[in-house]
Amino acid sequence: MLLKDQDGISHVDSVVVAPHPDDAELGMGGTILKMVASGLTVGIVDVTNGEPTPYGTPEIRAAETEQASRVLGIRWRINLGMPNRSLQPTLEGRAALAAVFRLSRPKAVFCPYWEDAHPDHLATTEMTEAARFWAKLTKTDLPGDPYYPPRMYYYFCTHLRKVFVPSFAVDITPFIDKKLEAVRCYESQVIMGRPTDPYSFVDSLRHQAAALGTAAGVGFAEGFACRETLLVDDLRALFPVPR
Repeated sequence: MLLKDQDGISHVDSVVVAPHPDDAELGMGGTILKMVASGLTVGIVDVTNGEPTPYGTPEIRAAETEQASRVLGIRWRINLGMPNRSLQPTLEGRAALAAVFRLSRPKAVFCPYWEDAHPDHLATTEMTEAARFWAKLTKTDLPGDPYYPPRMYYYFCTHLRKVFVPSFAVDITPFIDKKLEAVRCYESQVIMGRPTDPYSFVDSLRHQAAALGTAAGVGFAEGFACRETLLVDDLRALFPVPR
C-alpha cells in the first residue's frame, strides 16, 4: 500500500500506530484523551483490522473502531489493511507508515513497547521504527516532503504477564472513566466471552492504571518507554506541586 496525498491525512501533533483496532485505546486511551483535551491533535493508524477473532467480524470491528474514535475525539484514523496474525515488517508496510509520517508530520509517534509475546505487536514496532527513518529519505516515490518525527515513544499493551517499569508516566486521572468507555466500544474483544465482575478485563485496566498512579503520586496513570534521551526544557516540571 502506497498512500497518496488525497487519502485525507492532515497534519497532527501525534500519530499513534496500533497493530489492531483497540490497541491504541488499551495502551494509551487516557493519554490520547488528555492530548485532545489540551488542544493537541491526534491521528491513529491501525495496521490490521484485527480479524479473525472468536466474536468479531471485519464489519463489527470497523463499527466498534468508529464508535471508539468518536469517544476519543481524534482528528483522523486509517487502517492499512495488512494481514492479522501473519503480520510481517515488510517493505510495503514500512513505506505505508513512512508516507503517513510525511503527510501528517507529527511531533511525536507512539507505537507498542518493543518487548511482547504477540508477533503482530513486534512487527508493528519494527515497521514503525524503520518507517520513521524512511520518512526522511529523498529521491523516493513516497508522497509528501521528507520528514523525521522528532520523538518516538512506546506504550504498553503487551501480552506478557509481567509488570513493566516505564520511562515516564502520564496522569490520566480525569480521563480514566472515558478511557474505559472507549475500550468498552470494542465489545467483541473486551466483554464477550470474558469473565464478569469482579474479574472483568476492563476492571483490570482500571487496577493497572491505579497501581501506576500510586507509584507516580496520582490517581491513575499510563506508562511510556523511550529509547532516546529525554530533554527537560521547563525546569518547573522537576518540581511538581506536592499532593
